[in-house]
Amino acid sequence: MDPIVEAVALFLGFLGWVMVGITLPNRYWKTSTIDGNVITTSTIYENLWMSCATDSTGVHNCREFQSLLGLDGYIQASRALMIASIVFGTFGILLALVGVQCSKAGGDNHALKGRLAGTGGVLFILQGLCTMVCVSWYAFNITQDFYDPFFPGTRFEIGEGLYIGWCSSILAFVSGACLTCSCKMGTEEKYPLRNHTRGTAYSGAAPTRSGVGSTYGRNAYV
Repeated sequence: MDPIVEAVALFLGFLGWVMVGITLPNRYWKTSTIDGNVITTSTIYENLWMSCATDSTGVHNCREFQSLLGLDGYIQASRALMIASIVFGTFGILLALVGVQCSKAGGDNHALKGRLAGTGGVLFILQGLCTMVCVSWYAFNITQDFYDPFFPGTRFEIGEGLYIGWCSSILAFVSGACLTCSCKMGTEEKYPLRNHTRGTAYSGAAPTRSGVGSTYGRNAYV
């Protein structure tokens, strides 16, 4: 594959990894506004780690979730998925950085570099998958509570943090697909005629003893 395409894929993977790092601490995973007068109107927003509230005067207070076991199961799972996403992306960047053709790291062993780039692409895909599952699962619970007429608590809406997460997962998928295809195409280019050579190696007539001995005249044995 073109080294420029690999470089662009690496850049997209790095950008997606940075966006995951922005999504994780972002406070606006879900937001809700409680209407009232000028003094009592407030905005409530939460993420995986804390719940915050801001009133109309600009004063805001945040409270971290104290008990891990007291949280809903999807929040605990979302934390694990986001942390796994960052880990996958970190190793994906390192492997892709060594494996791309424009990098001098790894020497001139193109087969090894292709495998490293392909492995990095797989890790980018895993990063995007973890992020996509996390933010989609979190958004599903928000919409489920919002449209439930019997839900007694505060009705939240989807915040900007989830949109950043969706964008990062798409970038990770595109980057991983390009790097994985790069590894496959590099292998095909290295052995373009392997099957053809094997097919023609046995297609000709086998050499005979008379053919070999034809270089000598009959008088040589007289």
